[in-house]
Amino acid sequence: MADIAARRGLRFHPGRYHDPTMRSPRFPAPLFVFLASVTLVFSPALRAQRVAVEAEHGMVTSAHELASRAGLEMLQRGGNAVDAAVATGLALTVVYPVAGNIGGGGFMMIHLAEGGSGQGRAGRDIAVDYRETAPAAATRDMYLGPDGQVLDGPGSSVLGWRASGVPGSVAGFALALQKYGSGKLSWADVCEPARRLAAEGHIVSQATAAGLRGAKNLAQFAESKKVYQRDGTFWKSGDRWPQPDLAATFARLQKEGPREFYEGETAKKIAAAMKTHGGLITLADLQAYRAVERTPLLGTYRNHQIVTMPPPSSGGIILLQMLAMIEPFDVAALGHNSAAKYHLFTEAMRRAFRDRAEYLADPDFAPVPVDRLLDRGYLQRRMTDFDPLKATPSSAVQPGLGPLSRSLHPTPDRTLFAAESLETTHFSVIDAAGNAVANTYTLNGGFGSGVTIPGTGILMNNEMDDFTAKVGVKNMFGLLQSAANSIAPGKRPLSAMTPTLVFKDDRLVLITGSPGGPTIINTVLQIISNVIDHHLTAAQAVEAPRIHHQWMPDVMTYERLGISADTAALLTAKGHTLKERSSYEGAYQGDGETISIDPKTNLRHGAADPRKADAKAVGY
Repeated sequence: MADIAARRGLRFHPGRYHDPTMRSPRFPAPLFVFLASVTLVFSPALRAQRVAVEAEHGMVTSAHELASRAGLEMLQRGGNAVDAAVATGLALTVVYPVAGNIGGGGFMMIHLAEGGSGQGRAGRDIAVDYRETAPAAATRDMYLGPDGQVLDGPGSSVLGWRASGVPGSVAGFALALQKYGSGKLSWADVCEPARRLAAEGHIVSQATAAGLRGAKNLAQFAESKKVYQRDGTFWKSGDRWPQPDLAATFARLQKEGPREFYEGETAKKIAAAMKTHGGLITLADLQAYRAVERTPLLGTYRNHQIVTMPPPSSGGIILLQMLAMIEPFDVAALGHNSAAKYHLFTEAMRRAFRDRAEYLADPDFAPVPVDRLLDRGYLQRRMTDFDPLKATPSSAVQPGLGPLSRSLHPTPDRTLFAAESLETTHFSVIDAAGNAVANTYTLNGGFGSGVTIPGTGILMNNEMDDFTAKVGVKNMFGLLQSAANSIAPGKRPLSAMTPTLVFKDDRLVLITGSPGGPTIINTVLQIISNVIDHHLTAAQAVEAPRIHHQWMPDVMTYERLGISADTAALLTAKGHTLKERSSYEGAYQGDGETISIDPKTNLRHGAADPRKADAKAVGY
């Protein structure tokens, strides 16, 4: 890299990078002082519009205040972070149905403050994988029509009864509670806030009302239209919305325990509805489902330890790859929103996402070269063709370990992906003892497959779209994936979810994650960099503008008004194709519900992301 820098007229040192194209404008001294003061007052990167919520003991932050308060209730009753996380996740099913669920799946990162991890830090870290699995009847080419093309509409991997994987959320929450809960609260206790919210109803927010009204997939299925769209009359802001079927489901789960979902009346209702409507999930599929524990991935960035999710999530590997790629450069000196920084980050993103497309899959079904992908020497070599003055065309970026799928030859295009911020949700929790949870879970698309199981209130996922339906064809998020991620019975589809814990000097300092399909990984990258490189507070780090690149399509997207015209011009001159996110696509990227812990005072700072109208951090 030093040779490249010398050729380009740059000064390169480990941890330093200067771009001569980014020259400081020459202003008269009084004008410069005035502009600097305006920047200090108004720049969102320097002054958060909202301060983080501060608490001495426990903190929960999620996409909906009522779910956060469900978690806080558990903490105040003597529960730990795991108890609170399970209650929060179950409550989101009721109050945030676009993504909160018991009909989907996800990943939970747990930090136990005591117990010894053997990883150089006080405590222990656990990754709980409760990702959905393909039903036993699933086949590799099940979403291809007679012409060999990927199906669209009902019956596809996106919409309807055949789009769902076997749900994992209940099993994952149950495993976490049984093994790592406080022992002071029962499964029935953590279910109660969700049951109560469903039985008594909750006040519909403006954001929820708008989301339900605009959900075209819900309107295509009678049960969903009845429950979630009031048979076409729609729930309005300020309405009290009871969900009696969902309340009855939670009551059964309270009485019979979490396996009721997989073996009891609820399971039978799911299997019967699937059979009636041509779905694939059977009672045997439900009975066979198990959540699993995995060993977290551990990396470092500027003397911080990063603990994150392993495969079948791609998020942890790609996050650690990008952090290693940018670490030799002085990111702080580049400037927070500079063209030089965005250029560097985009080049790291496109290389890491190229590796994602080629190598990542469910490790129980395909070999994933984790150690080789995270090797520091490999990642240094990955950036040897980085040009500080010129963008690398994505078509020229090859997989760093050599090709795995010879048929992965996309034609570059500028098609953008769907509104990814709606299909997933993240929440973060910490308790008084320092136990913590970062949890990301999903229905995949907004309101999942659009299907509600009659008599249960359960919205089902459309997670089968995260498999590779056909090599070389993009999924709903514009992602290309290899044959290693092809459909097989019992297999877990590749994910981008990235629940992450950050430590400094063996002390937990940050809990973070985000929704957003492939943008999840880049959102988490930028939040972590904002805190470590730019020394922003949690609220500032979460509120700051975000960018995204995922190798293909070869487009750098940015949030509405997130990049100035002159910065955009500089990036365009380097060869980047830029696209401002539109309201249709989701004008803002992600929902980084984040908690930071001050190592000096031990105060918890909860930063609810303002991109979500109902998000709230609560603490005590």
